[in-house]
Amino acid sequence: MTATDQFTVRRYSPDRGPWSRLTAPDSVVRRLDWVMLLAALALSGISTLLVYSATRGRHELNHGDPYYFLLRNILNTGIGLALAVGAVWVGHRALRGAVPILYGVSVLFTLAVLTPLGATINGARSWIQLGGGFSIQPSEFTKITITLGMAMLLAGKVDGGERLNPDHRTVVQALGLAALPTLIILLMPDLGSVMVLVVIVLAVLLASGASNRWIAGLLGAGVIGCLLIWQLGILDTYQINRFAAFANPALDPSGVGYNTNQARIAIGSGGLTGAGLFHGSQTSGQFVPEQQTDFIFTVAGEELGFLGAGTIIFLLGVVLWRACRIARESTERYGTIVAAGIIAWFAFQSFENIGMTLGIMPVTGLPLPFVSYGGSSMFAAWIAVGLLQSIKAQRPVSA
Repeated sequence: MTATDQFTVRRYSPDRGPWSRLTAPDSVVRRLDWVMLLAALALSGISTLLVYSATRGRHELNHGDPYYFLLRNILNTGIGLALAVGAVWVGHRALRGAVPILYGVSVLFTLAVLTPLGATINGARSWIQLGGGFSIQPSEFTKITITLGMAMLLAGKVDGGERLNPDHRTVVQALGLAALPTLIILLMPDLGSVMVLVVIVLAVLLASGASNRWIAGLLGAGVIGCLLIWQLGILDTYQINRFAAFANPALDPSGVGYNTNQARIAIGSGGLTGAGLFHGSQTSGQFVPEQQTDFIFTVAGEELGFLGAGTIIFLLGVVLWRACRIARESTERYGTIVAAGIIAWFAFQSFENIGMTLGIMPVTGLPLPFVSYGGSSMFAAWIAVGLLQSIKAQRPVSA
């Protein structure tokens, strides 16, 4: 081997850190899933327009500045993209070793919500106010740490070649890891986030190859748990009212059923092509509460019509489709499990958010991934995209 050959090997060796991977002939950049990235970017771009339309006239929210939420949403998207790049740069395999630290920090932040540091917004004590109008919702990042933590445990012996599937002891450890932050979030109470975490846990177990008896047992325990929550009065009054309005849409249309009724009116008035961006009467008239966050889909339905709302659903479908390909093609169980958890998270949360605006799901306060305004949800979604890109880009070229 010549000196030139030796230099070339050292320069492009994949073991010499992130920069060498990015500059190699078959680099990480070339192996990214650009279809997913473009779909997620398109959703974030649509989000900026919808958030601006929903907030430009709400002076009690934007402090008299019509561009207040527009600029913040652009900033949130930019930070989210930077976090996604960071996740790819570090790599999901390197993060595997840092999972215990990330999990511990996540639990501490979630616990902090129950202290005087926590703030109650829309009935749920699930925020930490940072000052300057900024706040953080730790439960959004818990979705990531639970996925990574359970994947680390369930895939440990499988990827090490010791077992074909995780044993019962490992499954118990993984469930215990997920149970602690889930119980804390339930005490807030943030029922919507708990529902997402439960779906993530089920998807992770399915992808890990754990015994189907665990899945059946968890489903049964979930039913019993829901009954206990109802009987013990853990739910707050506003949450009970939301379920009552879902069961009976005609119940108190000016009270508990107001949000969902106005949401359906907004979407129904859009027709095929919509009233036009910034020209929705329901949106400009401020008839739909929380329209920039939980009910952002109503802006699309009214102003962009069926075609615009359908485009958002299509783009979300593209993200999920590409994520499914990444999960299927991963050469390690760890990558498959992480991808499966993210898929379940995005799929359920999208269905729940859109479903509650259409009246087919109860109102839970879950944001629409990449579209709803909110820094925590935007950051978490883009970190998840970065993890998916890392799983795809860092698998062996021969795979």
